[in-house]
Amino acid sequence: MLTTRFTQLVGSSVPIQQAAIGSLTNPALAAAVANAGGLGMMALYGRTPDEVGAAVREIRSLTAAPAGANFILHFMDAGAVRECVAAAAGARARVVEFFYSEPDSSLIAAAHAGGALACWQVGSRDEAAAAADAGCDFVVAQGIEAGGHVRGHIGLLALLDQVLGAVRVPVVAAGGIGSGRAMAAALAAGADGVRVGTRFVASLEAGAHPDYVDALIRAEAKDTVITETFSGNWPDAPHRCLRSSVEAALAFTDENIAEIVDEETGEVYPIPRLHSFTPRREMRGNIAAMPHWAGESVGGVKRAQPAAEIVRELAAEADRLLAERGRR
Repeated sequence: MLTTRFTQLVGSSVPIQQAAIGSLTNPALAAAVANAGGLGMMALYGRTPDEVGAAVREIRSLTAAPAGANFILHFMDAGAVRECVAAAAGARARVVEFFYSEPDSSLIAAAHAGGALACWQVGSRDEAAAAADAGCDFVVAQGIEAGGHVRGHIGLLALLDQVLGAVRVPVVAAGGIGSGRAMAAALAAGADGVRVGTRFVASLEAGAHPDYVDALIRAEAKDTVITETFSGNWPDAPHRCLRSSVEAALAFTDENIAEIVDEETGEVYPIPRLHSFTPRREMRGNIAAMPHWAGESVGGVKRAQPAAEIVRELAAEADRLLAERGRR
């Protein structure tokens, strides 16, 4: 597979970073992606430093390949962030990634002090430049095609053009990449790697609710929409999801949409309508009216697959297409 500055930096064998898809990420998914040659990631916001360290150590018990921790700073207590970063780095996370906040050099320094690389997911040229200036080892440029919460306001290719001209660090392209062809296009445009999210929602390791996975399989790019519908617990945060889930949520009038049962205690926790809780396998209720996060790459989801198979499929197709382009 094509060697890039990204693969050389993080030590992966293919230039694919798995998106940290909220509560669907877990040690098994991150390790499966890492063992297949990509950079596995796990979302670790909303946890104590001890819990962060334990999660990273669990990933490390499943793989010796590169894997990282993702922190959505909007949901984190500012006083505990540095301890969480130190815990992740100390447990041998290869990468500590930050999202949804202005770049902070002290957090990047904390990751570096623990021996980890640091990256920031950005949505604009100015944010990318700020992240690089703050000491990030690489940046993730997220176009508006991405599923879930979206930081940027323009398409990926336009954003890449701006970011690549503004920073010297490696740039990973995110948004609308769910096939080897899209991956090859991003690499040909100058990206050093690609970030894939929606395809991994349908991975067997992710644990997404079967109804959610079925909805992704049936959907195409035109079925996604940028909205702020599911903002009950995260206001003023645009997100891309399936239009059908928006319509179902707006048609539902009860206060709670679903519930989740604690497997250890048996306690039932209600899930309020229009909140941004991702539908997981253990939830029950009106799953159709919960947010079905999906990027414009959703047409690439044809079936539920092992994560390793997704990595190999994307990498092989991209490699073949880039090789054919090089012979022309």
